[in-house]
Amino acid sequence: MVNPYAAGAAGRCPGCGEGHLFEGFLRIAPVCEACGFDLKTADTGDGPAVFVILIGGFLVAFGAVFTEIAFSPPIWLQLLVWLPLTAIVCGALLRPFKGLLVAAQFTNNAREAGRDGR
Repeated sequence: MVNPYAAGAAGRCPGCGEGHLFEGFLRIAPVCEACGFDLKTADTGDGPAVFVILIGGFLVAFGAVFTEIAFSPPIWLQLLVWLPLTAIVCGALLRPFKGLLVAAQFTNNAREAGRDGR
C-alpha cells in the first residue's frame, strides 16, 4: 500500500503513487494517468502558501538575524544574500506542501462544502 503523504510530497498521485500529481509547476492534473483518480476536485486554496511563508520566513529570518548579530555585514550584502535565498526556499517548498495538502484531502476524504448532498 502506498503512503499518500509521501506520494503527495513527491508529486505523485496519492491514490496509486505512480501517476504525476502536477501538470505544470503548481497546476494539479485533472486525472491521474496511471489509475484514473479524479484529481480536479482537490483544491488546496492558500494553505500551501501559508505554510511555506511561515516555515521559509522563519528559516530565512533566523539566518538573517543570526548573521547580523554574529558578523554585522553591510545591509546591501544582507539583501544580496537573503532576498534570493527567500525566493529559492519558498519556491522549493511550495510544490511539496501543495502535494501534502492534496494527499491530506485524499486521506481524509475531504470535499468542498455543499458537494456531498448535505
